[in-house]
Amino acid sequence: MRTSLCSMTTLHHEHPTHEHVHGADCGHPAVPHGDHVDYAHDGHLHREHSGHWDECESPGHATHEGHAHAHGPDCGHASVRHGDHVDYLHDGHRHAEHDGHYDDH
Repeated sequence: MRTSLCSMTTLHHEHPTHEHVHGADCGHPAVPHGDHVDYAHDGHLHREHSGHWDECESPGHATHEGHAHAHGPDCGHASVRHGDHVDYLHDGHRHAEHDGHYDDH
């Protein structure tokens, strides 16, 4: 498994069996993520990197301070399945509810 570090200090693990190409018409949600775009499907996020696809996960736990509204099915923000929870997309990042607050992913 090849690993690399992107400019946002996000660890990327190569996704070795990725059989299709993501893009504007691939049918998967596009998620802006710093200097690139991730594509969400099957509970995880991918990004194209140097001719292959990487799993793209943010390291650690970053609390989003001052989150004034609650996310849910009717909040108006796009959602993507992410592992064992749902992230909500807005303002250029993903939020997930965690221990009474929202985390930035």
